[in-house]
Amino acid sequence: MTRPAVLVTGGAKRIGAVLARAFADEGWHIVIHYGTSEDAARELADELPSARIVQCDLRDGDAAEAMVEGLSHELADWRCLVNCAAVFDPDDVADLDPDTSEKAMQVNALSPVRLAQAYLRAAKASAGRRVIQFLDQKIANPNPDFFSYTMAKHAAAGAVPMLAMGATKDADRIYGLAPGAILASHDQSEEETEISHRLNPLKRKTGANEIASAALFLAHGHLADGETLFVDSGQHLLAQDRDVIYLARRGETP
Repeated sequence: MTRPAVLVTGGAKRIGAVLARAFADEGWHIVIHYGTSEDAARELADELPSARIVQCDLRDGDAAEAMVEGLSHELADWRCLVNCAAVFDPDDVADLDPDTSEKAMQVNALSPVRLAQAYLRAAKASAGRRVIQFLDQKIANPNPDFFSYTMAKHAAAGAVPMLAMGATKDADRIYGLAPGAILASHDQSEEETEISHRLNPLKRKTGANEIASAALFLAHGHLADGETLFVDSGQHLLAQDRDVIYLARRGETP
């Protein structure tokens, strides 16, 4: 194996699959993590020049660590971990749903941190190692919708600089990558998506390919350890009182 390796969690579908293809196009060996989407993961792996799949339920933090420890023994040049997997379920800021909240905190914050810690303890790489934690522009532009999801993303964002201070070595980097609205989500129609995803200062829809390009840039380690990069057409600079799904439904336009 002469290719550098990257693990993309949630890599079978949506943004994760776009990331997997982008890294593959740059010559990386791709490890596609999936939870329940085995068929999609296998289909994607078959399309790529060098790829394999690995299953793990990220609601189980011990299993997440064990997955990384196992891969650390198998991958000789594991240069990047991309924590892309997430759950995005609605709950109420005035009365959160405990099950929704527990799942969001585990999958969106706790397991990504434990994956990063295990990777930085055990992974071998010929150059510096990179961790890319997927966040959300909501960490700078919060609103009360999808309360537990947003709370978990704030926790994940807070962990990035702390991990940079205490868990990385000189050549390592840990980054946050904070997208805005990229793909249709929750119960959106494509028509709603076209409107809501332009509710940003540039009035444009940010492309999934832009997120992949940003991840590849971060994988080279050109930013200081602990930095977060926003790729959202400026959405995080606004003060939106609702998620863009609901802003569009109440009649706001770009």
